Amino acid sequence: MTGLLGASVLLIALPLAGAIVLLVGGRLLDRVGHLIGCATVLAAFVLGVAIFFHVQGQPAADQLNTVTVFTWMQSGRLDIDFGLLVDPLSITFVLLITGVGSLIHIYSIGYMSHDADRRKFFAYLNLFVAAMLLLVLGDSFVTLYAGWEGVGLASYLLIGFWSDRPAAATAAKKAFIMNRVGDVGLALAIFLMFKEMGTVSYDGVFSHIDQLAEQSPGTVTVIALLLLLGACGKSGQVPLQAWLPDAMEGPTPVSALIHAATMVTAGVYLIARCSPIYDVTADGSLVVAIIGTVTLLVGCIGGCAKDDIKKVLAYSTVSQIGYMFLAVGLGAGVYALGILLLLCHGFFKAGLFLGAGSIMHAMNDDVDMRRYGGLARRLPITFATMACGYLAIIGFPLFDGFYAKDPIIEAAFAAGGVKGWLLGSAALIGAGITAFYMTRLMIMTFFGEPRWKQLTSTDGTGRAYEPHEAPAVMTIPMIILAVGSVGAGAFFAINDRLANWLAPSVGPYEEPHPPFPAIVVTIATLAVVAVGVFIAYWFIGRRPVPVTPPMPVPAIVTLARNDVGGNAINETLFARPGIWLSRASVYADARGVDGLVNGTAAALGGLSGRWRRWQNGYVRSYALSMFAGTLVVVLMLLLVRSA
Repeated sequence: MTGLLGASVLLIALPLAGAIVLLVGGRLLDRVGHLIGCATVLAAFVLGVAIFFHVQGQPAADQLNTVTVFTWMQSGRLDIDFGLLVDPLSITFVLLITGVGSLIHIYSIGYMSHDADRRKFFAYLNLFVAAMLLLVLGDSFVTLYAGWEGVGLASYLLIGFWSDRPAAATAAKKAFIMNRVGDVGLALAIFLMFKEMGTVSYDGVFSHIDQLAEQSPGTVTVIALLLLLGACGKSGQVPLQAWLPDAMEGPTPVSALIHAATMVTAGVYLIARCSPIYDVTADGSLVVAIIGTVTLLVGCIGGCAKDDIKKVLAYSTVSQIGYMFLAVGLGAGVYALGILLLLCHGFFKAGLFLGAGSIMHAMNDDVDMRRYGGLARRLPITFATMACGYLAIIGFPLFDGFYAKDPIIEAAFAAGGVKGWLLGSAALIGAGITAFYMTRLMIMTFFGEPRWKQLTSTDGTGRAYEPHEAPAVMTIPMIILAVGSVGAGAFFAINDRLANWLAPSVGPYEEPHPPFPAIVVTIATLAVVAVGVFIAYWFIGRRPVPVTPPMPVPAIVTLARNDVGGNAINETLFARPGIWLSRASVYADARGVDGLVNGTAAALGGLSGRWRRWQNGYVRSYALSMFAGTLVVVLMLLLVRSA
């Protein structure tokens, strides 16, 4: 256990030390900062692989390893150790975070090569990885919360890395504030756990949750909903999804790291880790499934009408995380399906984002797909790797999505009754819409007329476009991720390999049994996907792509371009009332509280000023005041006697 303790602590310490060295070292490390950043994360990945094999070699009953590092907080009943939980679920996330994170670090060497603050960028990347590792390795909700907040800080720094751009600074603040809304829910859930059960450790909470469910089922449901609020904020789920597309203002490697492998998956991890809580509250699980279903449709619609390639992929992330929430919300027996899609998503979505970065690298940082076209011949490696990610995300047979998404649709139908039909039908429709907007992206980017030939760069330089393939330091990570998009799903899914591995953490996997043969779901899904592809080809592939969008447009297109009302709803329900409340509070404070204090002071000051005039030193004035006082007393006595 001592060796495992040292290794698990070192997992977090390596990227954290890299971040500290790069931030403290200053300009002296400018030339080697990117190498230090990559080396620490690669070392953490190698260490994670070693820990994986160590845990895999243990009997299933002994794979939940809790290691205590030191006593963190002690006050009355509150006794919190800083400990780490090394089990199949946490080590799976460790490999995803450090593995895909290492590829993104390497890619960033080329992508950020001309940025003057590249050293600082790698420091923030390392800080993000360290915080994410703390989040998934912590053995208590407080340790998880520390990593949770660290991830929020690092994401703020990365999204707003180019803070000289007003859009980037605004996006960073928006992400930070909206995540704080979710964080309040997580914090309240932790407070409620301690109040009801006297502990915040995973072991303590999960061992008492059955008893609490018998005594106060409503309390357990409240805890589950508060945890869900935290998960929605971090994973960009309805109603807290509006920050995620705007976060595309950060550098593209940040988009790949945050929106593919790490931050947005934290909410899925939280729900899966808290499976003992959701297993005893059917209402809480149902709300998770409903939120996931609504979000997957909102994300699909939002991706249909965007012309910014990164925002299309961002809405795709919103949708795919919705599928994961749907899976983990279906309850006991199918948590592993959400993790399966999460892992596959880490491969194909990171590959798609890095491919988008390669296209931007070739197109003078232009993100408008209306200005692309015909890039397949100019960027053959980028096209091939993105084609693999495209086939994976739409669920083409033998690619990742086929093995990861179809079982979720089956499990949704297997929920039974009206609920099963609603959830399953929504998931099926989402698969078709995904095929539409991703086909649209591929057609507008790689096929058709090269629209960039008649245009010049929009960055103010007036440069002509000369598309060229990215250097090897960028294309090699893309190729590795493309290979994962092809083979990872089959590797994890065949013989329930991943589900059996995760069983000690999330419970045994139960094969879903929809009300009709599974092959029917598979055929229906492929048919819906084919329809989506055909519609995209019919309306986009056969017609010239206008550089300026036609006006007017259908209402559904307007809705999609306006972020499916996400910003408008949040502004109407929260932002504007908040502004009005703030203004009313300022007015009440200025005219009410301050007015009362200042008015009282002015009145007393005026009264004392007038009273001071009597203190003039003249005997006749004092005698007159004494006579007036005596006269008042005499009159009062006469009035009392007459009454």
